[in-house]
Amino acid sequence: MDAVRQAGQLFHRLILLVGPSGSGKTRLLRDVGHSTGWPVINLNLELSKGMLELSNRKRAMKAGRLMAEIVERDGADVTLLDNLELLFEPSLMLDPLRLLQGIARDRTVVAAWNGRLTDGHLDYAEPGHPEHRRYMAKDLLIVELGNQ
Repeated sequence: MDAVRQAGQLFHRLILLVGPSGSGKTRLLRDVGHSTGWPVINLNLELSKGMLELSNRKRAMKAGRLMAEIVERDGADVTLLDNLELLFEPSLMLDPLRLLQGIARDRTVVAAWNGRLTDGHLDYAEPGHPEHRRYMAKDLLIVELGNQ
């Protein structure tokens, strides 16, 4: 909750819950959503539904816009996002962090990030994995969970 208050002062009102699988990110999002009434969105599920009837080419072109529409649907000031793995699908050619930052300009977004923070870098997947991403953690609001 402190991070949500802090995010309100940032240009990108994005909070990343960073931790490995099983570290409690989903449970925390559900607990916060239940106690505050903020929507918890399973992004993989909702994005998959929106892309189901699109060709592979159109999926890559429309995924970012679909994601924004999904988040805007509830009109909440704070949105909790879980299950982001589809954003890292190589065929979609997306920049997951940039997409999350873009939707976090108009509302606070708390997103579960299945990865780790190491030496000032935010990682998703292991180096060499097709979905691997590495970002500088500078200027990101990160809440670490689990064993890093």
